[in-house]
Amino acid sequence: MSLRSKLSVLALSLSLAVPTLAAAQELKVGYVDYQRVLVEVADGKAAKNRLQKWVEGREKEISQEQQNLLKEKETLEKQASAMSEEVRAQKAADFQKKYLELMQKFEKSRAEIAERERKEMEPIIGKIDEVIAGIAKRENLGMVFEKRDSGLVYAMSQYDLTNEVIRSYNSSSAKPKDAPVAKDAPKK
Repeated sequence: MSLRSKLSVLALSLSLAVPTLAAAQELKVGYVDYQRVLVEVADGKAAKNRLQKWVEGREKEISQEQQNLLKEKETLEKQASAMSEEVRAQKAADFQKKYLELMQKFEKSRAEIAERERKEMEPIIGKIDEVIAGIAKRENLGMVFEKRDSGLVYAMSQYDLTNEVIRSYNSSSAKPKDAPVAKDAPKK
């Protein structure tokens, strides 16, 4: 390739790159630490407290059943020598069945906790998204990234919108009555 051809290709490449670079310089971006927003907004705190109380009740119930099962096991072990082989086998099978039922209840409870958390947070997340969209429009931001899940490795703190999102969310939720609540949330 001649020097003239190389210069032509270089000039063409630069002419194509310059508008792209100019457009990139006009693009404004920001990022939000969504988890921090969820934990720090008033509605998020209230939802977490409601969820925590519900979880504690479930844990207490399962713990009580576990204690009862342990007592039953101790009693079974103490009385095993006085039982016939057939009775001992039947009691062991009954105990095993109760143990499996408790484990199923524990797993079901974990799934219920995840579902309940999703239901509690869903309306709050929707409102957070609206707040972020409002800030993005006001600040003329082309993109807003989620800090943790976006693959964002580094960003200067001047692009962090987290505190502004928290302030805007809380100021738009000045009345606690208007706080989003899951449809099946327990009444206070």
